[in-house]
Amino acid sequence: MSEPPAGPLAALKSGLLAATLVALGACATNPVTGTPDLVLMSEDQEIQLGREAAREVLEAYRRYEDPRLQRYVSRIGRELAAHSHRSRLAFHFTVLDSPEVNAFALPGGYIYVARGILAYLNSEAELAGVLGHEIGHVTARHSVRQHTAETATQLLNVLVRAKAGAPFGDLSDVLGTALVRGYGREYELQADRLGAEYMARVGYDPQEMLNVVRVLKAQERFEIQRAREEGRRPHIYHGLFATHPDNDRRLQEVIAAARRFRPAAPRPANRRVYLEHLEGLVFGPGEQDGVLRGRDFYHKGLGFALSFPEGWRVENRTDRLLATAPGNDALIQLNLEDRNRRQPPRRFLEGLLDQELSAGQPIRPDGLEGYTALAPLETPFGRRVGRVAAVYLGERVLLITAAARKGLTAGPVDQQVLETITSLHRLTPREEPLAEARRIHIITVRQGETFSGLARRYALGPYGADRLRLLNGLYPGGEPRAGQWLKVIR
Repeated sequence: MSEPPAGPLAALKSGLLAATLVALGACATNPVTGTPDLVLMSEDQEIQLGREAAREVLEAYRRYEDPRLQRYVSRIGRELAAHSHRSRLAFHFTVLDSPEVNAFALPGGYIYVARGILAYLNSEAELAGVLGHEIGHVTARHSVRQHTAETATQLLNVLVRAKAGAPFGDLSDVLGTALVRGYGREYELQADRLGAEYMARVGYDPQEMLNVVRVLKAQERFEIQRAREEGRRPHIYHGLFATHPDNDRRLQEVIAAARRFRPAAPRPANRRVYLEHLEGLVFGPGEQDGVLRGRDFYHKGLGFALSFPEGWRVENRTDRLLATAPGNDALIQLNLEDRNRRQPPRRFLEGLLDQELSAGQPIRPDGLEGYTALAPLETPFGRRVGRVAAVYLGERVLLITAAARKGLTAGPVDQQVLETITSLHRLTPREEPLAEARRIHIITVRQGETFSGLARRYALGPYGADRLRLLNGLYPGGEPRAGQWLKVIR
């Protein structure tokens, strides 16, 4: 082998070698491949890292309060884990109270499944596909190996900058990013292979994993179509199975190969058993996040409701409520803040914005104490005059900010914003049922029933029929059959 050329490339290679010698001296055997892994942490350290991260997860998310569903998911997960390459590891499975279509794994065996993805699965075998995939990430120590690669990259950056100066440090950033991201597809495919194997060893048909991919890809197409019609950017999911196209040849190959692990007496997909456990599952935002029905928003926990302008698109996100005008030329955003001082709402806003509000007025929607004003704000349209409002709800503050592409001055848009603010009122007894979260219910299809008819019956809005097709694995053009068990939302 010839000597590497002198100069920046030689410095880069010597830096990588030094980083490897210094940082990657810990060598362990990979539980899956049986070959040496260059990693930075022991299994005990991995478990401790996962334990600490698990506490942070439950600070960011709530555990879904359905003991029967939690037990069911844990039972399926632990059975799969018992047939994995790290069967001695104590795995922990948790359903999160989140509408996100998501599942993820932490080091040390902590697996999380959002209720949002459970709503779209249609059998116990599909659930096993999701759990098996995440178990595969843990058994192959992907988080630990990714952590090692990132740490090696950081050390490489330090060495390169010290030897070659900032420009070559920038080059190492590019190479390091390629190194770390380059693992992504291979890690995902390995998790697929392992998940399919664990499914098969338990008795499920690993082909069911392809159904999960189809469900998630159908959601992606649905979101892109909606975004195009609504003139906005699509919210594309980039997690579980996101790297796979519908007809991924390598995925099909690893799943087909896993069938050799199936026992002589395979178990069924258990569609009915799975759907029975979904009965009553919260769909979309829960009551603690507020419930959106058309342009009306109801918050049971804080006991208030309000209405957005006719024709505006409203999204109930995990951290805020966002309404966007037709043409995306104006927006209204609602956030909840803690009330930490006994002070008038005007003083609260001035402290938050770090500016005096002279052109404003007190407001008392339904007797609630509040204040609103026009003020210069940093907005998605740049620095513009926008409207702010704060309304006290006990120990919380409802903060409302609004902006427009042309700025908010006296005019029709600002009038719509003011009407939204003044529509705020205490929840009435008649509205309390509307503040309850929508839930999944299982029905038996009657002769002649269609998704369009069911969407009208349950007032699911303009995309209701397609949403029901997605939930039941029949998107884009399927229709229910008489006698079929079906998921609906009400």
